[in-house]
Amino acid sequence: MSAATDTGATAPAVQEQERAPSTSYGTSTPAPDPSGTSAPDPYSTTTPDPYSTTTPASYDDLVSRALAGELGPDPRTLRIAVAFTTSQVVRHDGRHGGYRNEVLSLRLDRAVGSCAVEPGALSGGAVDDCAGADVARLLKHPLPPVRVAALDAYLMHVTPHTPENGALPHPVPAGNSLEKSRTRARAVVELLEVRPGQTVLVVGVVNSLLEALRSRGVPYIPCDLKGGRTEWGEPIVTDAIAELDRCDAVLASGMTLGNGSFEPLREHALRTDTQLVMFAQTGSAVLPRFLGAGVSAVCAEPYPFFWLDGGPGVIHRYGHGRRSGYRPGQLSGLPSGHRDDCTGDAL
Repeated sequence: MSAATDTGATAPAVQEQERAPSTSYGTSTPAPDPSGTSAPDPYSTTTPDPYSTTTPASYDDLVSRALAGELGPDPRTLRIAVAFTTSQVVRHDGRHGGYRNEVLSLRLDRAVGSCAVEPGALSGGAVDDCAGADVARLLKHPLPPVRVAALDAYLMHVTPHTPENGALPHPVPAGNSLEKSRTRARAVVELLEVRPGQTVLVVGVVNSLLEALRSRGVPYIPCDLKGGRTEWGEPIVTDAIAELDRCDAVLASGMTLGNGSFEPLREHALRTDTQLVMFAQTGSAVLPRFLGAGVSAVCAEPYPFFWLDGGPGVIHRYGHGRRSGYRPGQLSGLPSGHRDDCTGDAL
């Protein structure tokens, strides 16, 4: 993982998001059927939900279900109107060094799906290839970032970040890039449930996240594919999987979807009942599908990201205070649930 992107180890996974239950507005209650079998209510206006709500077994399984039209409209009938990349170079006052960000984004109707990439890794031809293409073709594209961005756009189109779908909006006040980065970091760290002395593996080094953990006295192990050192001179490990048994919780970037490191993290969390909190600009609509299947909570930040504008914004949190058994689409009055500087920033 790079300082300006998500970090991780190796292999993706996915969990299907549960859709909100249908609401019936039937105008009468049918009398009991003397035969003992229930007859359909001819006055009910309830529309059966045609889409699957079962939890996918893996990221590949989620993609397969999307391709089969089990999660929403047939992706062959939906086309990407706009494909674009966003690049930036950042040097915050008061921070050592800087970082670069590059993100591929695909627009489907009102939705935008995104996947961060290593700067310069995505050719202009790949972006051209996405514009006007149907979603099904892009879900089978040879480049992983294109596949992730296409799935993110599709799921954002099907299930946007709304309270009805399990998202709790969290405001990000206006401010400079560092102020907004710190605000987001606090919102992410609040999703962790760790006791004093427990260690957090941070996959995708973001200095503001490390700063928020330090302010709470939470020990951490920073991990990023590019290695290096943190703002405080701490060595950054490069193999997340090798560090899992040393940690009590995992805080990971959505970029793990694009680099293949998400699935082993999810499988470890599911197998060991370890808390896994995801912070995501990459795959912000994908990761909530894993709640209750390894992922404990998600801080989702769809495009436009906080670092693009100095005005107020919003991020969306899922699974806050719920370690398991909660997926988007479950109505509840309780909370449901970028890139910053570092050796590289994690999206």
